[in-house]
Amino acid sequence: MARPVTLFTGQWADLAFDTVCSKAKQFGYDGVEIACWGDHFDVAAALGEPGYCEGRWEILCSHGLKAFAISNHLVGQAVCDLIDQRHQAILPPEVWGDGDQEGVRRRAAARMIDTARACRKFFDAAPAPTGLPAVVNGFTGSSIWHSIYAFPPTDQQYWQKGFDDFGRRWKPILDEFDKANVNFALEVHPTEIAFDMASAQRALDAVAGHKRFGFNYDPSHLGYQGVDYVRFIRAFGSRIFHVHVKDAWWGHGDGTVGVFGGHTSFADPRRYWDFRSPGRGDIRFEDIIVALNDVGYQGPLSVEWEDSRMDREHGAAEAVGFVRKLDFKSSRIAFDAQFDR
Repeated sequence: MARPVTLFTGQWADLAFDTVCSKAKQFGYDGVEIACWGDHFDVAAALGEPGYCEGRWEILCSHGLKAFAISNHLVGQAVCDLIDQRHQAILPPEVWGDGDQEGVRRRAAARMIDTARACRKFFDAAPAPTGLPAVVNGFTGSSIWHSIYAFPPTDQQYWQKGFDDFGRRWKPILDEFDKANVNFALEVHPTEIAFDMASAQRALDAVAGHKRFGFNYDPSHLGYQGVDYVRFIRAFGSRIFHVHVKDAWWGHGDGTVGVFGGHTSFADPRRYWDFRSPGRGDIRFEDIIVALNDVGYQGPLSVEWEDSRMDREHGAAEAVGFVRKLDFKSSRIAFDAQFDR
């Protein structure tokens, strides 16, 4: 097998960490990508409670599992966002505080710095080195996502202020990631400062190509937009710090809902697009594996299971088999070199 196959625990946060690990092992995964919500990974406890990180590893090892990344999407979202009541539902109470917008953003930034330090402490406590860089996956939020459609007329100066705001807020965070020797991987995703290839490059420029800033590659957020998700790999190969395996389909609705979603819920049959279990949608994963091999990506393939039409335990078990069958090592020889011998 070329790469470890892991399960992202974010969609399983209603279950105790030990329970999720037990299920992941039963399904056939090599490890988990650990969410910083539910009881799966507590950033404050990791930094403040003696033995907390060692205890996470004890649970992992008791199930024969490994970990290669932790993820703090929920707090990261609040660093640049225009804060509203929806954020209160996803943020720790101490980050939400009194709900003052700028106060929330500053506390979220401080918590993301703490996440880098907790990640370093967690991986330093591992019983054996992972052999891969430590990674925190997450979101950044965006002060300009609400202007995605350019009316009232939106000029480039307005959008540039959003990228400048992102750079101003995230460069100090990334400096602290560097001190902790941890990479930050933004999941390129609608609602984030980077949601396609053009905005990903612009985000990279906004942090002056900071060496700790890269991407958590997830093709499901690109395909239905019409973005060439294989080209993304070849364009940003050295910046892909982590990979999500999640599928999507598009063009399956009834024609009444477009790519913007029509304010419908996931799994509404009218929708133009929806997330699907890996192998059940329209993403060309064969092309993705070839491209990942070509750019030398050796990190985990992490199943982020999101399919409102399927039982999640059936889907997670099916997905690990799909990924194992799909993945393969790069060749170390040219197939036609043997003709010279």
